[in-house]
Amino acid sequence: MRAWKRPDVPQLDGDGRPPVLYDTATRQLVEARPEDVARLYVCGITPYDATHLGHAATYLAFDTLQRVWLDAGYRVHYAQNITDIDDPLLERAAATGVDWRRLADEQIELFRRDMESLSILPPDDYVAVTEVIDQIGRATRLLVDRGLAYRVDDDIYFDNAAAQEAAPWVLGEESSLDRATMLALFAERGGDPERPGKRDALDPLLWRGRREGEPSWPSEAGEGRPGWHIECSVIALMHLGRDFTVQGGGSDLVFPHHEMSAGHAAALSGHPLARVYSHAGMVAYRGEKMSKSLGNLVLVSRLREAGVEARVIRLALLSHHYRADWEWYDDAIDEASTRLEAWSAVLAGERTASLGAEPAREERAVVDRMRAALRNDLDTPEALRVVDTWVATHPSAVSDLVPSACEALLGIRI
Repeated sequence: MRAWKRPDVPQLDGDGRPPVLYDTATRQLVEARPEDVARLYVCGITPYDATHLGHAATYLAFDTLQRVWLDAGYRVHYAQNITDIDDPLLERAAATGVDWRRLADEQIELFRRDMESLSILPPDDYVAVTEVIDQIGRATRLLVDRGLAYRVDDDIYFDNAAAQEAAPWVLGEESSLDRATMLALFAERGGDPERPGKRDALDPLLWRGRREGEPSWPSEAGEGRPGWHIECSVIALMHLGRDFTVQGGGSDLVFPHHEMSAGHAAALSGHPLARVYSHAGMVAYRGEKMSKSLGNLVLVSRLREAGVEARVIRLALLSHHYRADWEWYDDAIDEASTRLEAWSAVLAGERTASLGAEPAREERAVVDRMRAALRNDLDTPEALRVVDTWVATHPSAVSDLVPSACEALLGIRI
């Protein structure tokens, strides 16, 4: 499936280096240094009610990661899925009387427009689940043949216990949660712990057998459609290979989604899914986590329709650290607008190719401090403060260096 138009990313002179990221698996800051190509997988949308600011904050976090890698001289291979067949999509389609394919297509196109407007770097592989039904069915059958999955009626479940013995995986979250919490999260986030016939309540669905009135496809796993977690395992292994650089997504995906998809990948390949597991925080609005189920969404498209410039939205999101949980307030738009006006007053004017020695040194120092902030676990608030401080001195003349760094590292074109 096509993604969206790629924004320009200027090349900067100087010493860019790979970032240090917080790794959910080890609960430590680790260097996300690729061996050659930086391979990144970020879980995509289920296409209904796209794109709220929680989505945008997550994809902006991993856009920033890509920009730091690019600045360090690495090529980036980025893959992202679209969950264009799943229960929530079918339920929304039924509730609104819209064909599920039409609903998905409309929301995917809206998501593309939102991402392009925000200057988010697109994935190299943008893959809908319905495009890889055969591959998911084949992977599911392989797990059954290896004794790592089993049937309950026409459905197929992953055997967590058997898989842990055959190809152990550790993401980290499961070991920090008691079983009651895991069961609650599993039920809340798409699982079916009460299903009779399962070997363990936490075993996740790999393949849902055909149901009357639901879409289904023939496959080596039988007639039906994929479960949720297996799609990311298969798409990531297909396009990025095993043990890729970073697996990313929102923190609400740590358990069970990333835990289970890591387990599926380990069972299929015998290797870890990724080297670093990185997660963005949750965005709240009116006291609750912003989510489709609660209906408290602030949509990027509606902000844009109301006349809010995309750069302002991006700056508002960048002002929060990607790992933080935070709450959106409407005055964030005013604050970001003020910041953009201040930057533009200095950076959008006539540029000079020949600065004096001291101004040139100061500009290089600004870019160095921006780079240092972003290398330190993608600290975008600090990078913004670096530019704020420099702009506040009102340089009498500027070169292209700081404006290019704002565009290359922060995605803000002045």
